[in-house]
Amino acid sequence: MPESAKPHSWGTSTLAIHGRTRRRKAHHAVSTPIVQTSNFSFDNMTEVVEFMKAKGEGRIIREQEYGRYGNPTQQEAERKLAAIEGAERAIIFSTGMSAVVMTLMAYMKPDGHIIFTSDCYRQTRDFATKLLTKFGIETSLVEPSAAAIEEAIRPNTNIIFTESPTNPYLRVLDIPAVVKVAKRHKILTMIDATLATPYNLRPLEMGVDLVIHSATKYLGGHNDLLAGVTLGGHKQLEELNKLQRMVGSMAGPFSCFLLERGLKTFGLRMVHHNQAGLEVARFLESHPKVERVWYPGLKSHPDYRIARAQMRGAGSVITFLLKGDGQATRRFIDRLELFLITPSLGGSESLVTQMATMSFFDYPVEYRESIGIVDNLVRLALGLEDTRDLIADLKQALDRV
Repeated sequence: MPESAKPHSWGTSTLAIHGRTRRRKAHHAVSTPIVQTSNFSFDNMTEVVEFMKAKGEGRIIREQEYGRYGNPTQQEAERKLAAIEGAERAIIFSTGMSAVVMTLMAYMKPDGHIIFTSDCYRQTRDFATKLLTKFGIETSLVEPSAAAIEEAIRPNTNIIFTESPTNPYLRVLDIPAVVKVAKRHKILTMIDATLATPYNLRPLEMGVDLVIHSATKYLGGHNDLLAGVTLGGHKQLEELNKLQRMVGSMAGPFSCFLLERGLKTFGLRMVHHNQAGLEVARFLESHPKVERVWYPGLKSHPDYRIARAQMRGAGSVITFLLKGDGQATRRFIDRLELFLITPSLGGSESLVTQMATMSFFDYPVEYRESIGIVDNLVRLALGLEDTRDLIADLKQALDRV
């Protein structure tokens, strides 16, 4: 096809607003209506019989039946999430961890083995090491590299679960290399790409089977909702769809409305997040009170080259070591004026957390230190404030340490 004849491809912001196609909404509404109902009625028994017959044959003659099986507000948000991820299908869950747990449960096998990469989200780590064993599932926690993953593969390995970037050290996985290993051994690949977002990373285009996001973070973008989403192919996600319909771990209509509304500014927000993240990371790296900074957009990061090759931007999460002990770190955090103390990210307000105190407080000190969670480790999650104000706030707090 000549270059001039190629169809125009819509950008991220356009897809986030309209989805793949423009759809007329109920009552000619511009914004997606909140369909706040638990049930969907039928006009008569003939319609019920026709619906059930079609359902048994795998045909869809109407999308709504019962709230646990789907809601119009939820389905509109799913269509737009699938569009911006480049997926055939999306399934929204009540939280990001619900998406992680339900997706793993849908595809794990009896007496199976799942490989997780280290430096993953604390709750994912706990699910892998403390709960999956109750189901007879073996797990391995390995370095986020294709070589380490391949070395950990066993005859009963059927899932590779990873994150990119990881949390809190923002390690970036060489995704094509891992996919190559997984396909050679016929293993399903799942990636939690919450910190990257569909704006900065396209795992499905690199061959990953399933992508997971905590939509609470950048996708919602305003620190006002809880939701998670798993994305992939239609057939691949059918098993997960059946499990969700059984368990009922979906997000409610209002959360889906907030999520779909947040998506309309997703592209704009990510431009700011990427720019602010790089500026603040460079400032921190130059400050004499900072020992080390982890940010994939910095040349000092161990995975800088991988990030440059496969990511559009490095986001707005920055992890650094303060020169000082735990008490000095807490004093630094208390002196910040714009950063709120809470363990999340991706919203309009900037957040800060001392990882050892807030996210890993119940772990023994020796174990925390063995996985790199030391007392002077700080994670910033930049919001949408003016970047110069954030830098000024960090500077005044650092100068007083």
